Amino acid sequence: MQEKILNSINKLDRWTEQNGWSGYDPYDIKSLTWVLKLTKWGNHYKFFEIWREIIFELFYTWPEFMRKILRVKTQMIPKAMALFSKAYLDLYQQTGKNQFLDKSSLCLDWLINNKSETVTGVGWGYPFDWQTHQLIPKFTPNGIVTTAAGDAFWSWYKHSGEQKYLDICVQICIFLETLPIDRISDSQICFSYTPLYKDHVHNLNLFIAEFLTKVGLEIQNQQWIDFGTLATNYTISNQRTDGAFDYNGPPETPKQFVDNYHSGFVLRMLHSLWQMTEKKDIFDCLKKCYEHYMKSFFKDNKIPKLLPERTYRIDIHSCAESINCLSQLAHSFPEGLKIAENVANWTIENLQDEEGYFYYGVLKSRFTGRLFIPKIPYIRWGQAWMLKSLSNLLKEVS
Repeated sequence: MQEKILNSINKLDRWTEQNGWSGYDPYDIKSLTWVLKLTKWGNHYKFFEIWREIIFELFYTWPEFMRKILRVKTQMIPKAMALFSKAYLDLYQQTGKNQFLDKSSLCLDWLINNKSETVTGVGWGYPFDWQTHQLIPKFTPNGIVTTAAGDAFWSWYKHSGEQKYLDICVQICIFLETLPIDRISDSQICFSYTPLYKDHVHNLNLFIAEFLTKVGLEIQNQQWIDFGTLATNYTISNQRTDGAFDYNGPPETPKQFVDNYHSGFVLRMLHSLWQMTEKKDIFDCLKKCYEHYMKSFFKDNKIPKLLPERTYRIDIHSCAESINCLSQLAHSFPEGLKIAENVANWTIENLQDEEGYFYYGVLKSRFTGRLFIPKIPYIRWGQAWMLKSLSNLLKEVS
């Protein structure tokens, strides 16, 4: 298995070296002005919802062709660069190959030179507009991309001991604590995704809680540690009876949406928070969520499902996060490592191209029911996440 993982990593690395860091993203085409309007109208009117889904099906079925005719260009994506940096540093630490260290450093330098504009502190966002409750303009700094970048800088700080990387982590925390906070009670808060408005997203809330706690403990900043505790309290208090977490939390109406990769994000952050604090309530929550994850998201113990109730789509993002999550939790839940290996083996055999990049996944048409594999190489969604997950798994199987 170790040889197979290394071979896959080397193929992906060669493809990335030949094609560069720029690439397509599942959401870039949805940032076109007319698509944003259709998305917005589809949130309110059935007629436009139908047309939106027809257009999106075309995007899923012929992703590269649609981008070419609509003149969507490839882009450098901060989250991809953060994931690449972390993955390459891990690979250097395992192999001793300087080429991996150099690439990790290049990605980190790019992040330093391509920050989003913030009122205070340091943050990053996506290079495309995206529509949720309201329009989020491109490059708006958000908690998800910023904590991913923070993970890369934190890893370099731990690797080198250099103060300059910790200083950037501190600046990241200064930005994170300025995000809108909903103070649910004296013991619970929830951080928001962007500076634009309050929302309640569990995986985002925990990413911020974990990073503030980690840096807070390192520099003895009690306020950040307390923020982490209050945010964690909010999320664990909203765990469902089956152990899962809905995508969003109260006071918003539950979406009743529990998926593979967001569940993996929640698990990894709970695990890290438990390791740092050793709090029993966090571990109990983690264990219950893990048990739901293991019984709900894997077909034949090797194929990651996006949703518990159906197999398709088999998304490369689900594949990557399954490997990533179960590898990271392996010391606490060792039985998951075999599933991570199975998923990696299946993904390499079924979704990695001869050239080295990974396909989007195995999709099922909502209109015809046929299965198809879009072979587009999404740079963030697939390549960066797979390099990170395989480098994480390599640590465990080695």
